[in-house]
Amino acid sequence: MEWWNTTVDEVHRILSSMGIRDMIEIVIIAFLVYHILVWIQAGRAWQLLKGFIVIIAFLLIAYLGKMNTIWWIAKNIASFAITALIVVLQPEIRKALEELGKKNVLTSVIPFDNSKKEAAVFDDKTINEITKACVEMGKAKTGALIVIENKDSLADYERTGIDVDGIVTNQLLINIFEHNTPLHDGAVIVRGNRITSATCYLPLSDNMGLGKELGTRHRAGVGISEVSDSLTVIVSEETGRISIAMNGMLERISDAEALKERLRTLKDSGEEEDKGKHRWKGRNKDKK
Repeated sequence: MEWWNTTVDEVHRILSSMGIRDMIEIVIIAFLVYHILVWIQAGRAWQLLKGFIVIIAFLLIAYLGKMNTIWWIAKNIASFAITALIVVLQPEIRKALEELGKKNVLTSVIPFDNSKKEAAVFDDKTINEITKACVEMGKAKTGALIVIENKDSLADYERTGIDVDGIVTNQLLINIFEHNTPLHDGAVIVRGNRITSATCYLPLSDNMGLGKELGTRHRAGVGISEVSDSLTVIVSEETGRISIAMNGMLERISDAEALKERLRTLKDSGEEEDKGKHRWKGRNKDKK
């Protein structure tokens, strides 16, 4: 029991010598380590980490076994290996930084003017027009890719297409995606109640869990949902089936009412956020 008492006394001494600054540092480090582990486990980095652990174990054996040649080679290629690891993990690192930016730490403290984004919430008429267009295109087996912007800006992807700036109607959507028309190839981006651009290029998802039968249109829909909080409606040209992509997930839509329900959910979430911003601005005005 003497070693136990000594250990307890040592821990008590360390804790008693810690100040507020040390506590804050521990919390920050724990927060960073936790989110790094979550990021690693959620993506391809988890598989790479397991391979990295195997290499470390092999090098440890080489060091303990005094295998000098292997240890010399490992030390000389270490700097190149770090650079190669950064290059391999570039998509995951970019996605992690984008996710960090989506936390909106600054906007939760500083009430920026978001009047432009508040006006981008679409209404029930737009929901009905998108649904009607998708149902009609599904019956005719006309492929379509409709990206509905949420909080994250899609301006970078709009620039890859052709400006439309028209009110969302089922006739306009059907005409855009009609076969052999100049605008049918690519995606349409919807902001609020307007179609901003057509023939837009979207990033393709590299998710290996997607079915092999899915084509470029579905992978583009999932890809844009992985890098933004948008909702994408996809109409298959081969089967006429309607799907939606959001948060990196692809979901089959059974009928028109199911599509309307998902669009209303996105609309309601945007309206709730806008109400929260109004309440926050109201409190700031009262304080002033």
